[in-house]
Amino acid sequence: MSLETQLTEDLKTAMKAHDKLTLSVVRMMKAALMNEKVKQGHELTPDEELTVVSRELKQRKESMAEFAKGNRDDLVANVKAEIAVVEKYAPKQLSEDEIAKIVADSIAKVNASGMGDFGKVMGAVMPQVKGKADGAIVNKTVKAQLSK
Repeated sequence: MSLETQLTEDLKTAMKAHDKLTLSVVRMMKAALMNEKVKQGHELTPDEELTVVSRELKQRKESMAEFAKGNRDDLVANVKAEIAVVEKYAPKQLSEDEIAKIVADSIAKVNASGMGDFGKVMGAVMPQVKGKADGAIVNKTVKAQLSK
């Protein structure tokens, strides 16, 4: 089942259950997918759908951090609830140990010897973890392993 079909089904369920939060988030996700489809000019591939979901998740996490900085606990709670809804559509996130193993394998594969090879390693790692890991965590892990 495509993500768009899943969102449509969840939209109907949220409408019937009068779940305003889920309804709002699912509508935003559908709109983001439609905008991306128009921008790309073709039906989205599963990879492109994953990119849209990751972008939506990242935006909400950034918003939550900003609201927390501004001591807006009411908005933080709302965004946390939105994140929980969006995460249902995202693939399971990799643990830090799994990321470290992928990074170590990639370092060996590209024969990286120091921080000068950072770009090569990131280029090898990111396609493997796309949508399954936060880029900031991957970045931190690569830097830690290359500086050993």
